[in-house]
Amino acid sequence: MVIPSPFVYWAQTERVVSLKIDLKNVSEPDVKVLENTIKFSAQGIGAHGQSLYQFSLDLFSPVKSSDSNDGDPVPVRVFDNRVELVLHKNKASWWPRLTAQPQKPAWLKINFDLWKSEDAQDSDEEKRDVMKDYPGMYDKLHKEEFGYRKDLKKVYLIIYNLFQWIGFMYVLTVMAVRYTKLEYASVPDTYEHVGSAMKFLQLLQYLEVMHPLFGYTRGGVLVPFMQVSGRAFVLFAMIEAEPRMQTKPVVFYLFLVWSFIEIVRYPFYISQLYKKEIYILTWLRYTLWIPLYPLGILCESIVILRNIPYFEETQKFTIALPNEWNFAFHMPSFLRIYLLLITFPGMYFVMKHMHKLRTVKLKPKIVIKKSK
Repeated sequence: MVIPSPFVYWAQTERVVSLKIDLKNVSEPDVKVLENTIKFSAQGIGAHGQSLYQFSLDLFSPVKSSDSNDGDPVPVRVFDNRVELVLHKNKASWWPRLTAQPQKPAWLKINFDLWKSEDAQDSDEEKRDVMKDYPGMYDKLHKEEFGYRKDLKKVYLIIYNLFQWIGFMYVLTVMAVRYTKLEYASVPDTYEHVGSAMKFLQLLQYLEVMHPLFGYTRGGVLVPFMQVSGRAFVLFAMIEAEPRMQTKPVVFYLFLVWSFIEIVRYPFYISQLYKKEIYILTWLRYTLWIPLYPLGILCESIVILRNIPYFEETQKFTIALPNEWNFAFHMPSFLRIYLLLITFPGMYFVMKHMHKLRTVKLKPKIVIKKSK
């Protein structure tokens, strides 16, 4: 079980470091300070609700330990809505940061209410406002923090799309090389040589269903879920589950269509992440689906149709009565219904969705010229 960390706001003077821990209803916090390390643990109400919260920080420089005999104990002040700590530096100096490492955890923030610069006076003769002394610093720091998170998402999406592109290029290359050497004799062994790679890539595509849910990408969830699940059903339930289907030529053509679609789609997504508009790539992305989507759905339908007599014979995935659940399921009948009610309506739904996207992406740009 992962124990959450509370939000911690820090500030400093030349001699002390103050920490404000954003927790409510804390009664007995456990605080340990050992020179370069501070450890905190307490029950309270924070960003994750009522829970046990804890954190550990390696500090930039040593501070006076909480168990030292010659130094003052670490002052801990508990309020209804926060806990405040004051750490005394061993040596008077200004720290460039709180932590020993340059990377700071996401829950560590700057306490702008108490922040002082190195040039600030310790006396009370002049009270300085950091927001006036350094205009725009607050916005700059927060933009950098959120920009860092956006960059992480961008890097992840680039790596994911690049990995998928390399994977489908591998599948397509193996199929092309084998066909060049063996010609049509390579077709029946297609699944044996690239089936494992195709299954792995297909499972990874379920991440594309999760990306909109986590805010990594825009768009809906229904269309990618239908596309990915439709392929997964054909690949795992129809081809992987029936060895006799794995040697059929239709598997070769199906993998060919799927790979051609993806080696264009993923580079297009990478270009969008870099905000680069490559017209030929955009045109291919929103044009190749016109012949390839119907061909792909046709191949999938052939796989399902040819599997019906195989599942009639083997009764695989079929549940007959009587049984303890009092439930019956006939797989061949389900495949017939799937073809009639899901495959063709699903094709219409996906094609209509892609047509709308193509209309928007490839519509001519209207340039208004100013009259002289």
